Amino acid sequence: MSASAPGAEELVFLPLGGAGEIGMNLNLYGWGPPGDRRWLMIDCGLGFNSNVVPGVDIVLPDPAYIAGQRGRLMGLVLTHAHEDHLGALPYLWPKLRCPVYATRFTRAMMRHKLRDGGAMAELQPMALPENGRLQVGPFSLQLIGMTHSIPDAQAIVIRTPAATVLHTGDWKLDPDPVVGPTSDEVALRSLGDEGVDALVCDSTNVFVPGRTGSEASLQRDLHRLIASCRRRVVVTCFASNIARIATIATAAQAAGRVVLVSGGSLKRTCAAARECGYLGGLPPLLDDSLFGTLPAEKCLVVCTGGQGEPRAALSRIVQGEHPHVDLDPGDTVIFSTRVIPGNEIGIGRLYNALLRAGVAVLNHRDGDIHVSGHPARGDLEHMYALVRPKVAVPVHGELRHMLAHAELASAAGVSERIVAENGNIVRLAPGPACVVEKVTAGRLAVEGNRAVPMDGELVRNRVKAIYNGAATVTVVLQKSRPAVRQVLLSCIGVVEQGEDHIVQTMRQAVQEAVEELPAARHEDEAAVAEVARIAVRRAARQAIDKRPLVQVHVVRV
Repeated sequence: MSASAPGAEELVFLPLGGAGEIGMNLNLYGWGPPGDRRWLMIDCGLGFNSNVVPGVDIVLPDPAYIAGQRGRLMGLVLTHAHEDHLGALPYLWPKLRCPVYATRFTRAMMRHKLRDGGAMAELQPMALPENGRLQVGPFSLQLIGMTHSIPDAQAIVIRTPAATVLHTGDWKLDPDPVVGPTSDEVALRSLGDEGVDALVCDSTNVFVPGRTGSEASLQRDLHRLIASCRRRVVVTCFASNIARIATIATAAQAAGRVVLVSGGSLKRTCAAARECGYLGGLPPLLDDSLFGTLPAEKCLVVCTGGQGEPRAALSRIVQGEHPHVDLDPGDTVIFSTRVIPGNEIGIGRLYNALLRAGVAVLNHRDGDIHVSGHPARGDLEHMYALVRPKVAVPVHGELRHMLAHAELASAAGVSERIVAENGNIVRLAPGPACVVEKVTAGRLAVEGNRAVPMDGELVRNRVKAIYNGAATVTVVLQKSRPAVRQVLLSCIGVVEQGEDHIVQTMRQAVQEAVEELPAARHEDEAAVAEVARIAVRRAARQAIDKRPLVQVHVVRV
């Protein structure tokens, strides 16, 4: 690490999420002397657990570092409306309470998302100005429109007296994006001519050779596949991909089919897109409640759930739990998505259930029906040619992605590359870029409607109970003398029906352990509870080789 001169103003970059992982993006830029910096936050996203910790579906970056100095947080700018960039807001904004800035479509998505009242009712995101320039505290910001798999994605230019940084957000270079404009390469080249000190850039597809394909290129194969189907067709895609919805709707219209929309998140996205004029010129997108009124050969349903999510529309259709949509033998499901790493098992189950029901399954092996929203190697190389930064800072990727990105930047002629995972404070200027400090970058788990520490007691105990079961013990002591009057024990996930003898063994172990305590220690309820807890776990381990989570109550009668 390289120390800064006392009192010297500097520009630093601190990722609290999204560096060393894909998703959960939360980035901070700080300007000023160490200990007295003003901060700008870019994005506030969530991540999906992918069964890493049982019982936890959604994970958030822990904002404790910046929440502890929120008076110095000048604002939060959202690059676009994907969940991994704004989905943590309902849980984290009450800890931050800073101004939030977003483009028109992102604000429309937020209006549909943030309707739970309470503290979130106070969040009124401000519109980013049409000229694309904004002053947030000491940070002069400029927006550059980028193509992504959702409208209104923006790269953000951050100017301070020490340096100019381009934070790309998520992006691709698509000559025909179907919805919205192409990435503004003129502005990127002009910025490169002006001089860019650091490029903080998406690493997601660094291992993919060539250029990312165009959304418009999918039209032919989607039309071909849909036209080949004789009965009902369901197409599943990412809920936020407005361009894909438009492509599917156009292909369906050409095949003489009516388009229905299923899935709450998909309906919200379509409503926001309509508000912003992004689905004009398309045939009507109807509600899935009309499913039963249409002939099979005229029906196409666009739905969520292509990643095997158990609560998404496609899973409910397959399980026969959807209120309106069902499938029969001879129907077809088309997966217009990619497989997100970690979701392979859930998707495989979905495929098997569909095939078992006689439903045909089509995916990327059957045609060109999905294209990424992120830059492949050729796109990254073109970005470096346009911007010509002095320093490359890869983000939005696992460590292997970021290291490969740094090698690509080196080959592109970038003199400095720095790979820093979450919690590393990187000084970008003045002087050579380097890590100057490390702070805690923890994780929160979404539990119901609140966020709790991932390494806290609630999550730890739940995981223990999932793997080993749980037991509740009540030790009834006599008030008049040091004796055990009764031991009550109930178990969840420990014994099978008919194994009462194991429960009796654990009860007996508690009785004997407590009675062996010296009489004086019977007055210490904590000591009694601990002896009982150890006795249950020891008896369970000897009987069934499990160590259940044990809760003990001590009462006196």
